[in-house]
Amino acid sequence: MDLRYVLGIDYGTESGRVVLVDVRDGREIAWHATPYPHGVMDVELAGTGIKLGSEWALQHPRDYVDVLRLSVPEVLKNSGVHPEQIVGIGVDFTSSTILPVDQSGNPLCFTERYRREPHAYVKLWKHHAAQHEANLINELAAARAESFLGRYGGKVSSEWMTAKALQVLRERPDIYDAADRFVEAADWIVFVMTGVMKRNSGCAGYKALWHRKEGYPSTDFYRSLDARFEAFAETKLRGDIVTLGESAGLLKEEAASLMGLHPGIAVAPGIIDAHAAVPGVGATAPGDMVLSMGTSLCHLLLSEQEIQVEGICGVVEDGIIPGLYAYEAGQPAVGDMLGWYVKQGVPAYVEREAEQAGESVHEWLEARAAKLWPGESGLIALDWWNGNRSNLVNAELSGMIIGLTLQSRPEEIYRALLESAAFGTRHIIEAFEAAGVEVKELYACGGLPQKNKLLMQLYADITGREIKVAASVQTPALGAAMFGAVAAGSARGGYDTIEEAAKHMAHLQEKSYSPNAAHQAMYDELYREYRLLHDYFGRGGNEAMTRLKQLQRAACTKC
Repeated sequence: MDLRYVLGIDYGTESGRVVLVDVRDGREIAWHATPYPHGVMDVELAGTGIKLGSEWALQHPRDYVDVLRLSVPEVLKNSGVHPEQIVGIGVDFTSSTILPVDQSGNPLCFTERYRREPHAYVKLWKHHAAQHEANLINELAAARAESFLGRYGGKVSSEWMTAKALQVLRERPDIYDAADRFVEAADWIVFVMTGVMKRNSGCAGYKALWHRKEGYPSTDFYRSLDARFEAFAETKLRGDIVTLGESAGLLKEEAASLMGLHPGIAVAPGIIDAHAAVPGVGATAPGDMVLSMGTSLCHLLLSEQEIQVEGICGVVEDGIIPGLYAYEAGQPAVGDMLGWYVKQGVPAYVEREAEQAGESVHEWLEARAAKLWPGESGLIALDWWNGNRSNLVNAELSGMIIGLTLQSRPEEIYRALLESAAFGTRHIIEAFEAAGVEVKELYACGGLPQKNKLLMQLYADITGREIKVAASVQTPALGAAMFGAVAAGSARGGYDTIEEAAKHMAHLQEKSYSPNAAHQAMYDELYREYRLLHDYFGRGGNEAMTRLKQLQRAACTKC
């Protein structure tokens, strides 16, 4: 039999990984990860000693190329698959992760002139230093009743393209002028492979305010933000926009040599990492919601209609599955929140006992937290440890635990944090349904569902819904590989639609999580308390969190 394979390349926050997938049945034959040598630069610009400001998060684009150079040859070597058997390549990427490039498509930070300039580097998705610019965009859009604002839940995020580019213009206009274009890293790495700069419809729609029928906001809107910003869309965002499911181009000779492949392989347009997980779990129908759970959590919901929903990150036609609208909402700290507590909050005796038991600290806490009855701890938390994405869209908000006493134990705090994440998701689901967008099925994927069974049971108990879990531990990469198979098409050994690819290549675990009826009444009570705290601190009842951030920034200027 003539075997055919596709590569799914998954660019995360700390590393990039390449997964080799059998086109016939979705079997993951081999994978390899390459950590980013420069990591996340949030304190100083690596190798320069230049300090970064509060809420900055940068990366070096050369790290992304290293993933192609190191991981692709490694999966070929480990699998024994020959380069001629690869028919397609798909890429998913954290987003909105943007960089300024010159006329040749090279990042400005590659040049000696801009090597020491932070604004010339990649701004990672969790770069929140453009909050002031986001506020300006939101205030102006609301005052002008701009039609695009409702598609993003009433607020544009500081994480997105427009706010970040405007920050560059306001703080370093010379770098803004030097940039021929601002591009998503997902589109840039596809350009590295194909030599053709195209923008994918997902990133353009969710992160750069583009709409299939209306295009970008008007030049008058950009000019009203800043006269120098008037031509932003037509110059800095120019380029063909391709729909997911198309081909972005073919692998060029130079990239093929770098990756140990043959030129001419079909390359799919880049896709946002969490979005790639949707077909990766087999979700292709209206009403399917996928919880892509890792350091953060993205909620992706498919629908046949476009409706304005409070606090969503966006709704885009053909945004994930061609022919359907795809909504995105999110929580910017779930795994990160738990990781923070394990690293910074647990007492030394927990670490000692976990080591003696041969467990990780997470496993130690989970086992003990699972023995607690709902409400037993007397604690409740707000899940805003990296701000709130949905439904408030406010990066100035921060985490909270209420009910702490001298008797509070680490496992009780850990469980309260787990519950807060599930409460946040329940609120997001309720916002969709209140607006008239139906949620029928819940799917989960990512690292957390594979590792933390208690978390998944709490999600089922608190949402009151069954949750199906992806069999793959590399679901975004698998979904990206599926798009690679569609870019190839059946003529080259792939598939002609993403639905067909998902039918053959996606798989679920046999076990799903169903709500425990004995826990429902107490969680309904606790959820009411969560909503009271949510609205009090998030909707203007008490703006202490924002004031504390302002005081922090003022203090940092004196450090």
